[in-house]
Amino acid sequence: MSKYEAEISRRRTFAIISHPDAGKTTLTEKFLLYGGAIAQAGAVKGKKNARAATSDWMEIEKQRGISVTSSVMQFQYEGFCINILDTPGHQDFSEDTYRTLMAADSAVMVIDAAKGVEAQTRKLFKVCAMRDIPIFTFINKMDREARDPFELCEELEKELGIETYPVNWPIGCGKDFKGVYDRGRGEIIHFTSNGGAKAATATQVKLDDPNLDGLIGEKLHSQLTDDIELLDGAAAEFDMARVRHGKLSPVFFGSALTNFGVEPFLEEFLRMTTPPLPRMAGEELIDCMDDDFSAFVFKIQANMNKAHRDRIAFMRVVSGRFDADKEVYHVQGGKKLRLSRPQQLMAAEREIIEEAYAGDIIGVFDPGIFSIGDTLCAPGKKFRFDPIPTFAPEHFRRVRSLDTMKRKQFLKGMEQIAQEGAIQIFKTPYTGMEEVIVGVVGTLQFDVLEYRLKNEYGVDLYMEGLPYEYLRWIDTADGEPVKEEDLILGTDVKLVEDYKGRQLLLFGSQWAVGWTQERNPNLTFHEFGGAAG
Repeated sequence: MSKYEAEISRRRTFAIISHPDAGKTTLTEKFLLYGGAIAQAGAVKGKKNARAATSDWMEIEKQRGISVTSSVMQFQYEGFCINILDTPGHQDFSEDTYRTLMAADSAVMVIDAAKGVEAQTRKLFKVCAMRDIPIFTFINKMDREARDPFELCEELEKELGIETYPVNWPIGCGKDFKGVYDRGRGEIIHFTSNGGAKAATATQVKLDDPNLDGLIGEKLHSQLTDDIELLDGAAAEFDMARVRHGKLSPVFFGSALTNFGVEPFLEEFLRMTTPPLPRMAGEELIDCMDDDFSAFVFKIQANMNKAHRDRIAFMRVVSGRFDADKEVYHVQGGKKLRLSRPQQLMAAEREIIEEAYAGDIIGVFDPGIFSIGDTLCAPGKKFRFDPIPTFAPEHFRRVRSLDTMKRKQFLKGMEQIAQEGAIQIFKTPYTGMEEVIVGVVGTLQFDVLEYRLKNEYGVDLYMEGLPYEYLRWIDTADGEPVKEEDLILGTDVKLVEDYKGRQLLLFGSQWAVGWTQERNPNLTFHEFGGAAG
């Protein structure tokens, strides 16, 4: 195997997904801790504490103790080069999360042991299933009172329609959480707390060890024996092929806060996951080992560094090796260019790089030429990766600048934040952009919009709620744009355009969608807007 192939083979790129407060950011921190990327894990909450979580960099995240943008982190662990995409778990940030999942090769789903499957977990799981990617489940917070582990596995299967295979099994919970039983090795890993420092102190003993009662107690030993018998009789057979296609989820138990079970999980996860997956470009499959460089843009973030007022395009390298000295071809722009200031990120920390390989996530300075979904490849190649869908927003507000003298800053800020994909902006056809209709997947994104326009562009906003909940992009049979007077629309339906000039209808109810479609048979409705951006 050449050095080039070896570099790609050791890469693993995965996203961590969860409902808010399941402990996703804490788990991410512990992974970084094991990889030596950070010396001390940050307290995710706790405003008085000087440490904030490494993966949370935006000021509003530090204030609220939640992740609102996707962070990208790379670290080394036992010969692997790991790229983690830490997605926002807050229910109001699912649009960004959806797109980030497009850049991952597998997903780690974090479940709260007391709460089980929650609303946001279902949404994120659907996107993973759409991508046919492996899903690994980490049932977290076993150091607190937890639901019955059999019940949790059953709920995962029922709610998400995926079979489960417990790779390990918890011994007790809450104060009695003693460790996990590794089913493959037939060993008990008994943990002792060491105050949240690096690895929890682990003692490995066989199930038939005569000292086991003294280690975990007679009651837990008896319970474990019964559980193992039940598991071996009832659980699904382990099948790696089904794992790779997202049909069977390996399940692990542990506590990210105390480090119990985190390292065994990380090691098994790396053993089971594959090198970077290929991607479709129309009819062509682009493999990670292809000699020629290729990548796609999945996220754009402006003003990550206040001092520089910059804009970063995040790219997933799909194939080959990226060389900072060589030109690449920007397919949508139709020209060759040299990527400016290529860097890898540890949340807000950046490191300028000379090379990157398939599976890596790199950030490049964007002078305003990139959009989400853009393809970059070696000069002479002209394929396009399949587009990233635009997900329909569910909340709408009419927005304008309070100070009419700041119209220019208002429009610049709105367009820039819309290009990042955090919000979608619409206007009423044949009118100017004095007022903008903003659509978001979750309402907290309005707070982020208000915060960023004030802090980054000096613009105070006036916002007014609109009674719409559904959106559909529309096409006509002849491909020509429609006029409102030619349509039969109810009082709770509005015709708008996105900033690319595509026409849409906003609806006040699901019923209105069906009613409008029946009365306007010349229109075709689309729930997704094709390529994002």
